[in-house]
Amino acid sequence: MKINNETKIGLLVIVGIVLLIFGFNYLKGKSLFHKEVLMHANFSDVLGLTNSNPVIMNGVQVGKVVDIDGGKDMKQITVTFAFTKSLNIADNSIAVINPNLLGSPSLEIRQGDSPTFLKDGAFLEAQEGSGALDEAMKIINPVLYEVKNAVQSLDSVFRIVNTVFDAEAKRSIKNTLENLDSVSRTFKSSARSLEFMLDKNNGVIYNSLNNINSITGNLSNQNEKIDSIIGQVNTTTARLAAVDLEKTLDTLNMAISEFRKGAEAINSKSGSLGLLLNDKALYNNLESTTHKLNILLDDIRVNPRRYLNISVFGKKDKKDFLTAPLIDDTLEVIKP
Repeated sequence: MKINNETKIGLLVIVGIVLLIFGFNYLKGKSLFHKEVLMHANFSDVLGLTNSNPVIMNGVQVGKVVDIDGGKDMKQITVTFAFTKSLNIADNSIAVINPNLLGSPSLEIRQGDSPTFLKDGAFLEAQEGSGALDEAMKIINPVLYEVKNAVQSLDSVFRIVNTVFDAEAKRSIKNTLENLDSVSRTFKSSARSLEFMLDKNNGVIYNSLNNINSITGNLSNQNEKIDSIIGQVNTTTARLAAVDLEKTLDTLNMAISEFRKGAEAINSKSGSLGLLLNDKALYNNLESTTHKLNILLDDIRVNPRRYLNISVFGKKDKKDFLTAPLIDDTLEVIKP
């Protein structure tokens, strides 16, 4: 079968278009033979990174940058990159842009240690890379580079401090410093007062220490008397220890036992004293006798002629005798 020239030209055009599309996608970092895994990272400065720049992991190229989009304000630039190999990227991995003085920059993936892996379309944590000038300074003068980083860190700290501490916080810090100054002045005044108290001529503490020294000196001089007193106390305790305490306690127990027996004899009705204390009839008789004796004494006091006749011509009083004792009016005269 003979192919005409028009067909050949058409096939060549189709092959050319396919090769053009393949080459264009290859230059953009896209692969036409397997599914690509896309991931993203946000940067504030991409340091000249462009599409098709390599993606490096542990020194090996594992993908390419496929898109860089900063939006309209360009405040945050999203870098999209594709992996040409099937890789397990830990979810705590970091994306860093590494500049190159002699070539184009590259995107480095620093693998993390998390057991959880990122999926297609995930965002990696971005870390701002250093510029080309910093890389050159790092190679030429590492000490100056470290000093520059330290200065930048201090500047960042001061910016954070100015951001965090508002006017009220700054006023509080100022008041705190003023209070510290007041406290230091108070301490200074206290030190002067303490110095005055320790003065040899007028110091209270110095005089007190002298008095204490005098007291301790007197105690030191009275050591012999103190030793003598302690010796006498030891002698007294030794004598007390030498006393037959057990024999004394036995004697005391015997006396208590005898006293208990006497009390029991008094309380019992078998003895004379017990009968005297416990016999009610005897008590009644004694009370009756006392009553009659009171009547007799009152009758003698009222009618003395009945019992005593001292007159030659007198006669005995034969009036009626008293049958009850008179009222004792002496108790009303004698009052406490």
